[in-house]
Amino acid sequence: MLRGWNNPEQAGGSEAQGKWINNPHVLVSPERKFISALDRLESMSTRRDFLNLAIKGSAMTAAAAVLRGNALSQGNTGEGRSMNSTENSADSNSGVHYKPPFRFGLGGVPLGNEFAVVTDKDAYAILEAAWSAGIRYYDVSPWYGLGLAERRYGSFLHNKKRSDYVISSKVGKLLKASKAAKNRELFPFSPSPNDVIFDYTASGMRRSIEDSLQRLGIDSLDIVFVHDLSSDNKLLPTSWQEQFDVALKSAFPELTRMREEGLIKGWGIGVNTPEPILRVLREADPDVCLMASQYSLIDHKNALNELFPAVRRKNASLVVGSSLNAGFISGSPRYNYGKESYKIPTEFLEKRKRLREVAANHGVDLRTAALQFSASPDVAAALVVGASSEQQILADYTSMQTRIPAEFWAELKAEKLIEQNAPTPA
Repeated sequence: MLRGWNNPEQAGGSEAQGKWINNPHVLVSPERKFISALDRLESMSTRRDFLNLAIKGSAMTAAAAVLRGNALSQGNTGEGRSMNSTENSADSNSGVHYKPPFRFGLGGVPLGNEFAVVTDKDAYAILEAAWSAGIRYYDVSPWYGLGLAERRYGSFLHNKKRSDYVISSKVGKLLKASKAAKNRELFPFSPSPNDVIFDYTASGMRRSIEDSLQRLGIDSLDIVFVHDLSSDNKLLPTSWQEQFDVALKSAFPELTRMREEGLIKGWGIGVNTPEPILRVLREADPDVCLMASQYSLIDHKNALNELFPAVRRKNASLVVGSSLNAGFISGSPRYNYGKESYKIPTEFLEKRKRLREVAANHGVDLRTAALQFSASPDVAAALVVGASSEQQILADYTSMQTRIPAEFWAELKAEKLIEQNAPTPA
């Protein structure tokens, strides 16, 4: 079921090549094959010269189709980016590491009935609204509703042309149906019959991807994130460090092999804490990591000053999730995730109050500001948001196109509500 390169235009002439390269779904694996061959060369300068020569014609063919994203390209200056486009720049995949070509995506947590019941009809309407708005990046996981979210995404996406969108899912949690399943303890609003089994081995990676493809009804994933190898995951059978060691020896090398084979475009880890991302950047070769609940208006100092420099050094990137801290910034009575998310620190409540006051002074919607803030760093390849209604995803998409006055961001820095070196939207 996992596919390699089978595009009929792959061996065609320049016209076919242009169509193929312009497709964001197939940007990286040919280059991976170049890199694999180039690993045998002794000189880095030789490698770079050969790679530049090999991809030069393809890059020039693709440039005309994607030049409109050039304004989004930026170096590691810490300056904010324009929010006017939902696509990354033309050179976003010109390096070794893959990054999603779309800067805004729909996350799958609410469609797994994480917080409340979302009906199948409403879930389909949310996906339909996202697609109609032009959203083409989708992030999901077997964990969300223990298979429910993937089935819902598949119900919608399996009828779409696979090359028209990018999708990421998670690995490390296998699902097993059982009459004695304890699923209701984990997801009380999901009708799933499944239990979860943690498996960070090489075979577990293959099995997890195959299972996800079956639930989704599609033939490939673009990105896979190794899920919840983190200290906040209290369900792991042993410590997160021990499970990470298993993944380091087994899962990570296997995902790298799958990437080199062209079966996936890129891989990383998806976690709610910074330590695992820092470690995987040091000890493995990820492309892009999902950083959830770590870079928001409420809490961003550590990610800004510790995590982002490490990502830049590795020439990797991040998908930013939970920019509203599971809805807290927009008024939810919880902060982030977990059974004790209702225990909100007093300082966070006070900071939200002050943020609201500054936003009101400038006529700014705080939710809009929070989304744009989390999407601004140069290392943020994409922002994914969850939505429990079609109105919500349309509002979030609109927020990314809304102009916020520079004076608002200046006052936040003057009041020390955000870090002085935090990038803000241009």
